[in-house]
Amino acid sequence: MKAVRRYNILDTPPDGAFDRVAAMAARLFDVPVASVTIVDADRIWFKAVHGLDGVAQIGRDPGLCGSAILRDDTLVIPDTLTDPAACTNPLVTGPLSVRFYAGAPITTSDGHRLGTVNILDTKPRLITEADTATLADLAAVVLDAMELRLSGLRLLREEQERRKAQEEARVQAERDTEAITAFATTLQRTLLPPALPVIPGLELACHYQTDSPRDVGGDFYDVFPLGGRRWAFFLGDVCGKGAEAAVVTSLTRYTLREAAQHHKDPTDVLNALNSALLLDPSMGSRYCTCIFGTLHPAPGGGFTVTVAMGGHPPAFHVQHADSDEGGLVVEGVRPRGGMLVGALEGAHFASHTFHLAPGHGLLLYTDGLTEARLPDGTMLGEEGVADFLTTRTTPDAGRLIEDTVALLAGLPAGPGDDVALLALSVPLEPVPGQPTTASTAHTLATTPADNAAPTGQEH
Repeated sequence: MKAVRRYNILDTPPDGAFDRVAAMAARLFDVPVASVTIVDADRIWFKAVHGLDGVAQIGRDPGLCGSAILRDDTLVIPDTLTDPAACTNPLVTGPLSVRFYAGAPITTSDGHRLGTVNILDTKPRLITEADTATLADLAAVVLDAMELRLSGLRLLREEQERRKAQEEARVQAERDTEAITAFATTLQRTLLPPALPVIPGLELACHYQTDSPRDVGGDFYDVFPLGGRRWAFFLGDVCGKGAEAAVVTSLTRYTLREAAQHHKDPTDVLNALNSALLLDPSMGSRYCTCIFGTLHPAPGGGFTVTVAMGGHPPAFHVQHADSDEGGLVVEGVRPRGGMLVGALEGAHFASHTFHLAPGHGLLLYTDGLTEARLPDGTMLGEEGVADFLTTRTTPDAGRLIEDTVALLAGLPAGPGDDVALLALSVPLEPVPGQPTTASTAHTLATTPADNAAPTGQEH
C-alpha cells in the first residue's frame, strides 16, 4: 500500500498512455474487455478500461484481480465458472458474464505489486506461454508509464519547491534590501547636516547623492558658525564606502568641527584631522580628501575666504564675465601641495585666501562629479566641469547646484560614485535689513535615477 501511495495514481483522471495499453491488449488477444487496475486496500480501481463502460472500481474480495495481485506470474483462468475464487465475482455473475480471465501483475523494481493488466472474454479459452509473456510485457509498459509519471510529478514538485524557495528568497531579499536601505539612509542622515545654516549676506546650496541607496556614502560636507561673525565650511571624501567609511566620516566631521574652534588657520585644522585619523587604530588605512575653509564679512561687501586643501580637487570661483556675451568666468582655487589627510604623518597642507565679492560664487564638489562618464566614455574631468560652468548664466549658489545636478542627470550612466556638492554665493544686491538666507537642494541616500532633477526648498 505504501508503494501504491508513492505513485499517487489512485483516483486520477484518464490518461492516454494507460488507455492505449488497455486498447492494445484487447486487440492483441482479440477479447472484448481489457483493463489496467490498481489494487487499493479495500477496492480494485480501474485506471484504464476498454470495452467496459461505467465501471470505475469493484470490491477487493477474492476473485479476479484480487487473486492476480497475490502472484508473481500471470494468473490465467480458462473458465471462471470452474474456479472457486472467480465464480462469485460480480463480473462473472453479473450482466457481463465473464468466462475467461488473465491478469499480469504490475510489479515495481523493488518487488511490490501495484495492480494488474487484465484481459477478459465472455467465453472460455486457452492462451499460450507466449501470450502470457506478452501480457507481462504490457504490465511492464504500464509500470514504465507510471515511473515516467512519477518522475514528472517529482520534477514538478521540485520545480514548485524551487520557485517557492526563489519567491521566499526574493521576498526576503526585498525585505533585507528595504531594511539595509532604511539603515543606510538613517545612518547617512546622521553624517550630514540636516539643513544649511542662515548666514547673513550669503546664499548656500547643497546636494548629496549616493551611488547606491544600500550603501553609506563616504562623501561629507558641513557649514557651521565659529563665533565673531566667522563661519567654517568643509567638504570631502573618505576612501571607501559602507559602515567602515561611515566611522571615518563621523570622526572626520566632528574632528573638523572641534578643531575649527581652536585653530584659526585652516591648515592647522587639517593637521589636527590628519593626526586624529593616524592615531585612531580603528581607522586602519582609511584616509580622506578634504577642503576646509573659513569666511567672514569683508569691508565693502562680500566675504574673505581662506581655504586649505588636503588632496582634494580644486574648488571653482565663479563670477560674471566682463564682456557683453554673457557667461561666467571660472577660476580654480587650488593651493598647491595639499596632501591626502590621514595617509602620512607630517603631511603638508596648503591654503589660499581670496575675496568672494558680491556677484561671485564658489562651488565645492567631490570626485563623483569629475569622474562621471561622458557619452564617449571619457571622464568629465575638472576641465569639463569648468567649461560647463562658463556656459551658465548666474553664479548664484542655488542655480550652480541645479545646473550641476542637471549635468549629471543628462549623462548616459549618471555619476559612477557618490557626489557631494556645496555652493556659496554673495548676491549682488542684498535687501537692506534682510539677510540673504540658505537655499537648499538637499537629497539624502538616493540613486542617480531619483535625481533627474534636484529637489529643493527656498527659505
